[in-house]
Amino acid sequence: MTSVRESTPAVRVEPPTARPEVHRARILLEDGSTYEGVSFGRHASTSGEFVFCTGMMGYPETLTDPSYCGQVVVSTYPMVGNYGVPARDHADPIDGTLESDRIWVKGLVVADYSPWHSHWTSRGSLGEWLDDEGITGVTGIDTRALTKRLREHGSMLGKIVVDEADCDFDDPNIENLATRVSVREPVTYAPTGNTLARVALLDCGVKLNIIRSLTRRGVEVLRVPWDHPVDALGVDGLMISNGPGNPRFLRSAARVVRTAIDDDMPTFGVCMGNQLVALAIGASTFKLKYGHRGQNQPVREVGTRRCYVTSQNHGFAVAPGTLPNGWSPWFENLNDGTNEGLRHESGRFFSVQFHPEACPGPVDTAFLFDRFVEVLTR
Repeated sequence: MTSVRESTPAVRVEPPTARPEVHRARILLEDGSTYEGVSFGRHASTSGEFVFCTGMMGYPETLTDPSYCGQVVVSTYPMVGNYGVPARDHADPIDGTLESDRIWVKGLVVADYSPWHSHWTSRGSLGEWLDDEGITGVTGIDTRALTKRLREHGSMLGKIVVDEADCDFDDPNIENLATRVSVREPVTYAPTGNTLARVALLDCGVKLNIIRSLTRRGVEVLRVPWDHPVDALGVDGLMISNGPGNPRFLRSAARVVRTAIDDDMPTFGVCMGNQLVALAIGASTFKLKYGHRGQNQPVREVGTRRCYVTSQNHGFAVAPGTLPNGWSPWFENLNDGTNEGLRHESGRFFSVQFHPEACPGPVDTAFLFDRFVEVLTR
């Protein structure tokens, strides 16, 4: 049998013979600190909230994650770009690997960008992709020093000034970002194989691998806008997606979740979904100092010694001490002790702060989708 790898022609890009034009880039944070480098991708100034990501791989998936809307991502892994980027059809909701059909970050900061890429799925360079989508990248930055500052002072507003073309600071935390990233009209995705159940997916900025994780398990997905009522849709359950920004701007979504729980509809929330479940039941959320972003966050299931490595991308968390009777913390972060999940004593409503659909991995907690399907079909 011919493998996919053998049947797909490898693409190798040779180093350019001419030296590319250099565009100076300066990072200016709101505390006044600056960092000097050069730009790649789009050579234009931009601004947003600076955050760091500890993932060692998976930059195509990271860049297309809607939860990064309005943010400039600093990669702690030193070299980025060496395996290029896949074809754009990888944004297919069923068969693809990308998390959406576009890049959502405002900018990308790396220590060492490699314009020369080699991988059997590569169809272009990272710099070309950023340029096509109008996104600015910066390389040659001491990302260790920059990450240390963000850890000490917390996530900060900042800007990338290219060729001295200044721009204003942009604060994504003062608006409801779900209105940018959510679908405008309902969309249905058919399952792979027999249909076992039908769920409404409240799209607050969904990563497409959530849809893939459900359809591969025989679940038909009705993806609806972030504040769309679901009680009259004739579905078996509710899935609440991840998304960017402050969950307190999504009070309408929290009311949708509250109605679903009151109607005894099986409910599963991921990331922003965890925070919306908390708000729906009367609990509180708060902004983390610098958030959790990367594919290597350890969490422990409360009451056990079971530990999982998880993918995460969020800047807010649930205050577990505010949970009402019948609800309890499910998981906790082993780095800082923050809440990583909630569950109801009935077993019909639960949520996690991390990403069990993680793409690219780890897949330690993918079994949570199986648990959700069991509740749906019980």
